[in-house]
Amino acid sequence: MSAPGAATRVVAFSGGVGGAKLVAGLAQIITDDSLAVIVNTGDDFQHLGLSISPDIDSVVYALAGKNDVARGWGRRDESWRFMQALAEVGAPTWFQLGDLDLAMHVWRTARLNQGAALSEVTAEIAARFGIRAQILPMSDDPVRTQVHTTQGTLEFQEYFVKLRSEPRVTGFEFSGSAAAAPPPAARSLLDESAPSAVIVCPSNPFVSIGPILAVTAWSDWLRRCRSPVIAVSPFVGRQALKGPAEKMMRELGYEPSSMGLQTVYGRAFDAWVIDRADAKDADALEALGVPCLVTDTVMRTTDDQTKLARAVLDFSARVVASARRAG
Repeated sequence: MSAPGAATRVVAFSGGVGGAKLVAGLAQIITDDSLAVIVNTGDDFQHLGLSISPDIDSVVYALAGKNDVARGWGRRDESWRFMQALAEVGAPTWFQLGDLDLAMHVWRTARLNQGAALSEVTAEIAARFGIRAQILPMSDDPVRTQVHTTQGTLEFQEYFVKLRSEPRVTGFEFSGSAAAAPPPAARSLLDESAPSAVIVCPSNPFVSIGPILAVTAWSDWLRRCRSPVIAVSPFVGRQALKGPAEKMMRELGYEPSSMGLQTVYGRAFDAWVIDRADAKDADALEALGVPCLVTDTVMRTTDDQTKLARAVLDFSARVVASARRAG
């Protein structure tokens, strides 16, 4: 797929591991620079003096072919001598930093301390890895996800990693989102009201996509976008394949399903891609006037990623054509 202009751009909104898989599939089809990926940075935090951006790194590693497929996160062929040395001196080891992965955090921190913006550093690293897609942090301004729980308000990484998502969730807050703006590199994208496709990757609705939508410019852009917004459900058979999305949905009173997601998001998205295991949701969604594609959404292999990406792009084109005929 080749596209010589912004009007043919494909825009994807993504969290970490699950979203990165679909992004990697899209990049197998869109081999030029017309794929733009807006990545959640609500998970970002400072640890041991380092600036950590987990979701950005997941997308970068996936597009560079450096991700650890077996473990599901981080870099492949990783080693852990740094963590062993930390333990020896009594430093906190609850957040795992692999030896290869550490290089990303050290360099990012150094560049940020030199005055570079997060989007600049991300673009530099992507270029070094030969990535053609544009990877954009949702903002260069710090936005931090706060998890309200029955044990009090927790920083996201404390809740997710240190406490293994065990506390019961009561709500979320995105500190800094009111003042956050998209990075300057996103200006041309924000001026484009009709990209060829807008895809919300299969990511946690509360802590991956939620922080992006909390940045007013992105939620406003989605509302005025003339292209249909296609969302891929992160649930398969009422379960999340990875992470605490199912637990969060249940604790907040939602069914962990495509219908539950429709309730969470309202009419923010125009159409859904759902797994065959949840095919019965399609009738209920379409009864609400929401088009659905029922297909295999589990991405175990590179081939699975590409097949799903192609199915989503084809579905988006059909939704566009149907809307034109209806208009």
